[in-house]
Amino acid sequence: MYLKPIFVGALLASTSIAPAMAQANTDITVVLSEELDLVEPCMATRSNIGRVVMQNISETLTELDVRGDKGLTGRLAESWEDLGEGTWQFKLRPNVKFSDGTDFDAADVKHSFDRVFSDQITCESKRYFADTALTFDIIDAQTINVKAEPAQPILPLLMSLVTIVPSETPIEFVRDPVGTGPYALTDWTAGQHIILERRADYWGEQPEVTKATYVFRSEATVRAGMVAAGEADIAPQITAESADNKALDFAYPNSETVYLRIDSQDAPTSDIRVRKALNAAIDREAFIGTILPEGTELAVAMTPPTTLGWNAALKPPAYDPELAKQLLAEAAADGVDTSLPIEIIARTENFPNVTEVAEAITQMLGDAGFNASVRMVEVAEHEQFYSKPYPESEGTRLIMAQHDNSRGDPVFSMFFKYASDGTQSGVADPKLDDMIAKASAATGDERSALWSDVFAYVHDEAVADVLLFHMVGLSRVSERLDFTPTIATNGQLQLSEIGFK
Repeated sequence: MYLKPIFVGALLASTSIAPAMAQANTDITVVLSEELDLVEPCMATRSNIGRVVMQNISETLTELDVRGDKGLTGRLAESWEDLGEGTWQFKLRPNVKFSDGTDFDAADVKHSFDRVFSDQITCESKRYFADTALTFDIIDAQTINVKAEPAQPILPLLMSLVTIVPSETPIEFVRDPVGTGPYALTDWTAGQHIILERRADYWGEQPEVTKATYVFRSEATVRAGMVAAGEADIAPQITAESADNKALDFAYPNSETVYLRIDSQDAPTSDIRVRKALNAAIDREAFIGTILPEGTELAVAMTPPTTLGWNAALKPPAYDPELAKQLLAEAAADGVDTSLPIEIIARTENFPNVTEVAEAITQMLGDAGFNASVRMVEVAEHEQFYSKPYPESEGTRLIMAQHDNSRGDPVFSMFFKYASDGTQSGVADPKLDDMIAKASAATGDERSALWSDVFAYVHDEAVADVLLFHMVGLSRVSERLDFTPTIATNGQLQLSEIGFK
């Protein structure tokens, strides 16, 4: 159960709200926790990139309303219809131009998806489509048919994940993205800032923010201090320790799940007793209210409790270091080399206090008898371990990561996290592959029931990973802005949703 947005902490006497910023009244500054390595539209489902690109520079065909109860709405698509046999027809919005002045049409949609699925680049959004093959048939400039094989009953929802680029866009990653969104990228100075400016020729309603400057500071206290001092307007991600101003700080329901991915093909984690021992060795409760904020929940699935098919019968593994030692001893007695190294790979600035979390977990594993160590890496290096092909190692690696699923259906998580062919899967289980395929193709109550079964199998039978926490986000927002963070703030920050008081 998620908490409603709350003010965190108490207003300190030493903290004051600075006067209005010196810059233009409708310009804002956003301070992010890490520098972007890419500003590439097909990578916009990665949270640090999405906060800049998604629906600001580049738009999607559909969009899920998380501020109200509208459900799935149109963005670049005005409407869609199920034609049967896996085919959906999308009617595109007319009179839309890209930021380079060219017209948006069905050819751009086809090219955008061709680019995402190209084997010449690795796009983040590709992973959400599992083993679904898409065929595009352009009917006219504003009409396109999309056939999914196997049939995909939630294809319109999947369309909310792929940003549309002009058909002239090269296959390789771009540094100067062109999109249909209300803003254009006008400056990217590596290590310093990214600047977006409002487009006068945007097809939709003009947003209030005229210009957004994104800067990067790794320390949460620095980010929070910049907003308090009037040097920035929004810090989307701060820590519980730095959330000390109830006039500025908001907690919001977060769609991220923190976990350790286990590669069940490696020794010693190929033995289920070792995987169970990893889960028993970690005192999850100890993190909440200390280095993670109150409201953080213990995870039993890769997706948050708001997801279709949520299985309320599942319980977090109990903290039992003696059981962990017993399981390791049993595995060793049967010839499993439990002395092999287990290295935790964690990404710096992935979430507040990630280093402290990773170090504490490493200590707990060591206390239970594992040969454990931790390595903190930057985002680009983390991706080398996070997605296939995985580098070889002596022993195995546990990849600490956050996974975001705010879209309400497990299909956005389960294939690429757990299927044998999933790009971030550590599992090779034909039974689980079949279960995921059947749930992905089902509709209505059957779909919910099948996903519930998948959750149970992953948790109880496969013991596929070390599920840790459903996170709570904390943001600091200037008093001059009319903006309340939502579950979407974790992965995007739509400038069009920001107003001024």
